[in-house]
Amino acid sequence: MFWPLSIYRLMYPKGKYIWAQVRILHGTEKAILVDNGTRTWIPKSRICGIELRNNFFEIYVRESAVG
Repeated sequence: MFWPLSIYRLMYPKGKYIWAQVRILHGTEKAILVDNGTRTWIPKSRICGIELRNNFFEIYVRESAVG
């Protein structure tokens, strides 16, 4: 069990996850090529969710994964 304020949490903070609006350009078995100003390959294992909002795709990924 981890305490809310422990040395482990200070040394290994949880990464921030965000919803990023992207345009999906191409998909393979292992990754998706997205365009959010720059073209980026994102491994499918790093994508936690995909939604369609107002005719735009949004992916739920770590903040560092998308621009």
